[in-house]
Amino acid sequence: MSKRAFPLRDVYGLLEPGPVVLLSTSHRGRDNVMTLSWHVMMEFEPPKVGCVVSNRNHSFSLLRGSKQCAINIPTAELTDAVVGCGNTSGRDGDKFDAFGLTRVAGTAVDVPLVRECYANLECRVIDTRFVKAYNFFVLEVLRARVDRTVADPRTLHHRGWGAFMQAGPTVRTPSRMR
Repeated sequence: MSKRAFPLRDVYGLLEPGPVVLLSTSHRGRDNVMTLSWHVMMEFEPPKVGCVVSNRNHSFSLLRGSKQCAINIPTAELTDAVVGCGNTSGRDGDKFDAFGLTRVAGTAVDVPLVRECYANLECRVIDTRFVKAYNFFVLEVLRARVDRTVADPRTLHHRGWGAFMQAGPTVRTPSRMR
C-alpha cells in the first residue's frame, strides 16, 4: 500500500468519529444554536460527553453561564441549516429563525431542543476543569429522545474545510458488551 504525507492540520478529518451536532444553549433569555463536531463519548452509564466549544463562540458564554445545553443530532436533510449555523454567530441574530429550526422546550434542562433533529440529548455541565486550558466541557446526558420512525439516520460527519460525508448502512456484529 503506497502512502503519502498528510497535512497535520487535516488529521481531524481522519479521526472525527461522531456526527455533527447542533448544540443549543440558553442563558438570561438568549437562545443560541451552534454547529459542533468536536465531541467524544466519555462514559456509558450515566452517559457522559466531552465537547470543545471555542471561547470565541457566542455559545461558550451561554453554556458557561447556564451550565446546561442540548445536543441535537441532525440528519443530512438539515445540511443547509447545519452549515448555516456553523458559519454565523448568534451574536448577530436568532439562528433558530434564520435557518428554519423549531424550538421545543426541554424537560430536564431549560434549553430549547431542535424539533427537526433525529435525536435530542438534554445535558448538564458536570466538569469544567479543562475549560480554561482547552475550552473542554464534560456533560452528563440527563434525558434522550430519538425519532423511532428513522431506522438508519443519515447523519453528517465533518471531514474538515466544508467537506462532509453521510453515515451509511448499519453493520451489525455479535457483541459481548454489557
